[in-house]
Amino acid sequence: MKRTGTVLAIACVAIPLAVAACKRGEEAAAPPPPTAEAPKPAPAPAPTPAAAPFQVTGVEVGNAIGADKRVTTPTTTLAPTDTIYASVATQGTAQNVTLKARWTYEGDTLVKEDEVQIAPTGPTHTEFHVAKPDGWPAGKYQVQILANGAPAASKEFTVQ
Repeated sequence: MKRTGTVLAIACVAIPLAVAACKRGEEAAAPPPPTAEAPKPAPAPAPTPAAAPFQVTGVEVGNAIGADKRVTTPTTTLAPTDTIYASVATQGTAQNVTLKARWTYEGDTLVKEDEVQIAPTGPTHTEFHVAKPDGWPAGKYQVQILANGAPAASKEFTVQ
């Protein structure tokens, strides 16, 4: 019986130690607490759209021009004493464009040529004008607009 008591005593001490050891192992084996998520990369910036190519979109004539270089009242009939304005509308982007206004009378008589250098970055207006203090002869006129030497727009008008 002594042996049984000794075995029983050893079992009473050993079992709780074994259970405690198992629990400590469980604690040690517990997963580590979650860590902060790695930062997500910033989204790539949207690509910049390509700039629209330069082009002349129109020309208007009249006898007055506003601060925005637009003809205030477009017309195709002007008086002999009028200063005649042409407003050239353009759009698009270019580093350097030569705009030329070629004013003619009755088809082929050159009245005047003007040119200006522009570097547009979007919609814009450019102004040209002609004046004749002693008065324009009655008849048909035209202003032709050239961009870098190529015909781009024209407008016919009458002086009466």
